[in-house]
Amino acid sequence: MFYPEFSFNLPKGFIDSNHQIHRLGKMRATTAKDEIIVQQSSQVQEFSEYGMLVMLSRVITNLGNISQVTPTLLEQLLLVDFMYLQDIYYQINQLGGDWLTEGEL
Repeated sequence: MFYPEFSFNLPKGFIDSNHQIHRLGKMRATTAKDEIIVQQSSQVQEFSEYGMLVMLSRVITNLGNISQVTPTLLEQLLLVDFMYLQDIYYQINQLGGDWLTEGEL
């Protein structure tokens, strides 16, 4: 099934081990399967606050030229970028939103 992807531009950006900054990315809407997998994660069962990192790692389809975004990678974000991603996540997944017809935030 196809889900629309929404582009974002991090305020500061993720800096990788080569000192390259990754700011542009895409995120898709959350599915029920995403929620189930997050709840089954051992990391989330031990520390429930970790759930947002796991969820974001599932719905962010790319960050710069990074195609596999992991919770460990997201742990390295500056707080301003993490909060920005949470805001985008909530906008995409809000009840009653018209994102299916809009395709962008």
